[in-house]
Amino acid sequence: MTRAEDRILVQEYLAHEAEPIPLSQEEKAELESRIRKALKDQDAVLVAHYYVDPDIQRIAEETGGCVADSLEMARFGNRHPASTVVVAGVKFMGETAKILNPEKRVLMPTLEATCSLDIGCPADEFAEFCDQHPDRTVVVYANTSAAVKARADWVVTSSCAQAIVEHLDARGEKILWAPDQHLGSYIQKTTGTDMLLWQGSCIVHEEFKFQGLEDLKALYPDAAVLVHPESPAQVVEMADVVGSTSQLIQAVQSLPNERFIVATDNGIFYKMQQLAPNKTLIEAPTAGNGATCRSCAHCPWMAMNGLENLLHVIEHGDQEIQVDETLREDALKPLRRMLDFTANMNLKAAGNA
Repeated sequence: MTRAEDRILVQEYLAHEAEPIPLSQEEKAELESRIRKALKDQDAVLVAHYYVDPDIQRIAEETGGCVADSLEMARFGNRHPASTVVVAGVKFMGETAKILNPEKRVLMPTLEATCSLDIGCPADEFAEFCDQHPDRTVVVYANTSAAVKARADWVVTSSCAQAIVEHLDARGEKILWAPDQHLGSYIQKTTGTDMLLWQGSCIVHEEFKFQGLEDLKALYPDAAVLVHPESPAQVVEMADVVGSTSQLIQAVQSLPNERFIVATDNGIFYKMQQLAPNKTLIEAPTAGNGATCRSCAHCPWMAMNGLENLLHVIEHGDQEIQVDETLREDALKPLRRMLDFTANMNLKAAGNA
């Protein structure tokens, strides 16, 4: 699938979605109270991604759940004793939670919340692409469907992708990478690995503009620029820190700068400001020549998670993630490789500390 076809598919998918009607403070308070009660009544725990509504992130934390990236959301659900895991995020996150927690009921506020990387990498087309290059080790980003993961040799996240690709390169393996071409190009450049890239992209991160970022940096020359590697190469090259969502949050806490220009989904600002309340956060620009994304710096599918549908699914349980058992077992293998690799990597780091 070409980049143009991918973008058309995304735009068609979004065309029917109406903008949500804002809730009053009284309505929010009532919904939040009912959500808290429903979680307790249903023996459920809420796990939320950094990009969803701050109100949902706050409820997750206050009710004993977590706010994290997609993999940690799934791992948290595995460790937590609750019999039901409610995933506020996008569909591949719910699938990952189910793959790692088959004995638990996994619910989502809506099963319509997907990801441009996911829908831009259909499992059948991807399998055909892999079959055309049987000599390559298949490495897929976590932002993919269970069916795509099942076709892979390795699953990676943005925080461990470089280390895993370096490991495979050291063994003389050539890589077939999917789906994000910008993250793949960044890793290819930093590691020098032979990588064949699927041409997918994130509609949020691809909209950050070099010229707008350069102009903003001129206004705030003391600000550190934080960029997710799913962004275009020109934007990445301007960064003081390039990293995963959790790595960018850590950078705000650890760097001495008072101001930060942040080039990722603006849902991250809730956690950043919570952990670094004295820092000033500036949203990187997405507008400019060629800007087309309706979401600007916020994923439209993440925005589909709201208090109303969150309450509904906890009370009624009608948005349950199902993954075929054979498919689940196949998808679990590359996920387990990643989990084992990162566990060993963390042990080595702790031993060297």
